[in-house]
Formats: sequence, structure tokens, C-alpha cells
Amino acid sequence: MPLVVISGLPASGKSTRAAQIKAHFEGLGKTVHIVSERDCIRVAGYEKNEYFRDSQKEKLVRSSVKSHVLRLLNKNDLLIIDGGNYIKGYRYEIFCASKSSRTAQCTVYCAITKDQAWSFNEAFDEPNERYEKDVFEALCLRFEEPQHNSRWDSPLFTLFPEEDLQGEAIYDALYSQIIVKPNLSTQNPPLNTTNFLFEMDRMTQTIIDQVLSARKLGLTGPVKLASDPNVSVDVAADVQAPQLNRCRRQFLNYMKLHTTTAVTIDKIPSLFAQFLNTNCA
Repeated sequence: MPLVVISGLPASGKSTRAAQIKAHFEGLGKTVHIVSERDCIRVAGYEKNEYFRDSQKEKLVRSSVKSHVLRLLNKNDLLIIDGGNYIKGYRYEIFCASKSSRTAQCTVYCAITKDQAWSFNEAFDEPNERYEKDVFEALCLRFEEPQHNSRWDSPLFTLFPEEDLQGEAIYDALYSQIIVKPNLSTQNPPLNTTNFLFEMDRMTQTIIDQVLSARKLGLTGPVKLASDPNVSVDVAADVQAPQLNRCRRQFLNYMKLHTTTAVTIDKIPSLFAQFLNTNCA
């Protein structure tokens, strides 16, 4: 689903903006989900100020928010992340997740002065919702403002408290832009499945055994694969088992790190034969 990342200083109106975006898109017939950092803090059983004073608790809740996002991401509905999202590295992780899911993303920055944010904080009706002064100052100090020239923050909508929501512009950014294609850094390879690993291991071992058997029989030329007669392994006539097994381990390690979803199990024999022909010739 298209993703909106809310970011801003403490008490800058992030939840208010999230609610406005939700209402706007629901009015357009869209299904909208909000993943709230505040709700995740409550579910974890933490008190607000206690949570922000403990970096380990922050990591746990950020992981919880990210897990919720990953579960809800799809290409149809709208997903809003309501929280400070003050760490640019964390916003980049979310960007990679949406890129991997082939969904659009934008950032809404609730811009506000520090003094104005503190005034809003003091005006909260519930005392438990207020940030204590030391926590507020620490969060403002740590806040990494979203930037237009950062691809993980772009497109970026900067909204001041007195400004109206840029609903149409946000809609165009989410539903009219070209989706960024996933690459090796964000694409989940099929190697995550045990079956793929097992089959690749079995196939490469079978090819090694076939080459060694041919050499024992005195065959010194190219060895056609039993699984695909159109593919041949052409390695040195005096190649030994240790050399072939070393090449096999190198191939498996390389494939684990670089394989994309475009590589299916039926392509492994051909790829391994090419690898052997290049490295064991």
C-alpha cells in the first residue's frame, strides 16, 4: 500500500496530521491504516517519558512499528506511520521496505519551532501525554530533519501548524508517480527458502560428481550435463576433486549474496557450468 511517513518534533501535531490524512483519503474511498508509535508504546507497557529515556526500549518499539508496517504493506490501501521518526537511518529502512514492496511513499514533515512545540506540549489535557522538559530537549536535539534531496524522504511535504493539508498533492505523489523498482539491496531473494538452498546444493554436487566420473573414465573433453545436454562443463583435463569443490563453495557463497528473484532453480546448472568453465579452465 502507498506509505506516508509522518515526522516532526515532539508535540508538533503529528497525530493530528495523520488523522487529517486518514479522513481525506477515506473520503476518496481508500482504506487507510495508521501504525501509531504512541499505541505501540502503550501496548509495550511503557510510560511515555520512561520510554524515551531508555534507548533499548526505543529500539524495541521501533522494531514493533516496523513489523506492523511490513505486515500491512500492500499495493491497494494507504498506510500512515504516525510517530517522530526522527532518525534518518530508520526512515531509510522504511523506504527500503516500501521499495521492496513496489509501493509509493512520501514524507509529511510537521514543521514547527521548538518554542511553539513546547507550548503545545504544555497545553495537552492529560498530564501523562506531556513530555517532561529533559525528554523534550533530548528529542529535539536528536531530531534529524527530513530533507528534499534525500531519496528516502522524497517527495517531502513540509506543513506548518497554520497550513491546510496538501491532500491533492499527497494523493498525486502516492498514486500518480512512477514506483521505484527494487534492487539487490531491497529485493528478497529466493535463497530465503530452505528448498532453494537444498536444490542448489544438490544440483551443484551432482554436476561435480558427473565431471569427476567422466575424468575417471578418461574423457578429457567437455562434459554434457545429464540434466541439460545443451550445457557443457569444459574444465582442465587434470582438474581434481579439491579444485572443483573449492569452486563449488565459491559459487554457493556468491549466489547466496547476489541472487535475485529473477534466478530460478532451473537456471542453476547453466550458471554453475559457466562458473566452472571460467574458474577451473
